[in-house]
Amino acid sequence: MVDVNDQIKEEDDGATLQNDESCKNGTCDMDLILDIPLDVTVELGKVKMPVNELLQLGQGSVIELSKQVGEPLDIYVNNKLVAKGEVVILDEKFGIRVTDIINPTERVKSLA
Repeated sequence: MVDVNDQIKEEDDGATLQNDESCKNGTCDMDLILDIPLDVTVELGKVKMPVNELLQLGQGSVIELSKQVGEPLDIYVNNKLVAKGEVVILDEKFGIRVTDIINPTERVKSLA
């Protein structure tokens, strides 16, 4: 009779062996996650306005945002703040130059 615990241990040993093979010299193979798509968003600013103001907007209306000119913009990856940056223009398109990476401790604090 085969013990269920023995089968589980054998399966676990196989998984450990596979994990050890993909991690060499303390570095793991990152190829498994490199193709996962992430949403990157740059926030130019925010504003809250009542519905009646929103309904009065039309073509040519200007909405004043919360950020000041020259103030770093927030860069989010999957809705998590990860960096700050500044606007650049590349071949007639907008881009963002990363100027500051949010340290991991601050990112964890923002989750709470």
